[in-house]
Amino acid sequence: MTLPNSSLDLGATITWLTEGARSASTPQDVVHQLCSQLTAAGLAIDRCAVFVSTLHPAIMARRFLWNPGQDVQINEANYELQESDTFKTSSVPVVMRTGKAIRRHLAAEDCPDDYNIIDELRAEGFTDYIIHPLDFLNGQHHAISWATKKAGGFSDEDITALLAVQAPLARIAEIYALRRTAGNLLDTYVGHRTGQRILDGKIRRGDVEAIDAAILVADLRGFTTISNSRPATEVVGILNAYYDCLVPAIEAHGGEILKFMGDGLLAIFPIEEDQRIVCDAALQAAEEGLQQLSQHADGAYRCGMALHLGAVLYGNIGSQSRLDFTAIGPAVNLTARLEPLTRDLARPIVTSAAFADTCAAPIEKLGVFSLRGFDGHTEVFAPAERSGT
Repeated sequence: MTLPNSSLDLGATITWLTEGARSASTPQDVVHQLCSQLTAAGLAIDRCAVFVSTLHPAIMARRFLWNPGQDVQINEANYELQESDTFKTSSVPVVMRTGKAIRRHLAAEDCPDDYNIIDELRAEGFTDYIIHPLDFLNGQHHAISWATKKAGGFSDEDITALLAVQAPLARIAEIYALRRTAGNLLDTYVGHRTGQRILDGKIRRGDVEAIDAAILVADLRGFTTISNSRPATEVVGILNAYYDCLVPAIEAHGGEILKFMGDGLLAIFPIEEDQRIVCDAALQAAEEGLQQLSQHADGAYRCGMALHLGAVLYGNIGSQSRLDFTAIGPAVNLTARLEPLTRDLARPIVTSAAFADTCAAPIEKLGVFSLRGFDGHTEVFAPAERSGT
């Protein structure tokens, strides 16, 4: 298809976009192939950047930056960036907020220096810059910018071509954004491994499987006193800081957070091959989390953790319309019953015999105890105390 009043033939490119850009497997592939096709068609594009905001608790937006002969760069902006001078003098939030394009003829003597990108591009020899909104169907405005070093800047014919690919590109960008948002939300609320299972179709009630796992239960000491004596907003801050100490260590060692229960936490470390490696990783995660907590607020907060090894039922449980993806079973119950012993025994970590027998780290027996809901007596262990601690 040749555009009206233009010698540029962009038919293949527009068809490629409207059919889903199937030769591209990632968003950066889409940007790279699109720019390559446009330059091959005769457009003098020397820089392209796509900006897409995202629904993520830590990441505000992503930028995909293309330059000729280079891989597409991906940059993520956190929410703190909104308070920076860089953000406040950027053209991107203006376009996202207003849905209106901005163009600057960089080679013109009267070109205003009203955005931080202007001097940067001019110093690199660019002659023209335009940033258009990428309009999603939900009414949100995202953005795409183009820059050229061609003498005289973009022609009317060039602008017509860029506008021709804008709408079909927005549909592709929206599809990728929706997929990423779904993944972000699932990762945030149920964890990556569980989220992937849900995306793979494991959404029916009763859709569970038995897996072997190391199980970790953690509880913040004195939380009832804290919550009853502190302002609610301060309590939320304490909990967030507490989980910031524990969760990264658990996830770094292969654990999956299944539940936050007020001041409590349930995590599993699925066993796919070597049980000993997984148990060692779970213990290391517990110790690193406690170490981080000891450094927070001058060690004002304490936590107890229990570790066990056993089979759990992992999957969907709940009502017809409201499900919880979790792990249940006697092994989970035993771990929960072990945890209160950390307070009684003045040990931050306790383990079951099954965990102690599998873990390679030095473990010592603390005694035999009666656990509510379990017949007989249960042997309880703990990581061996190091000399000088």
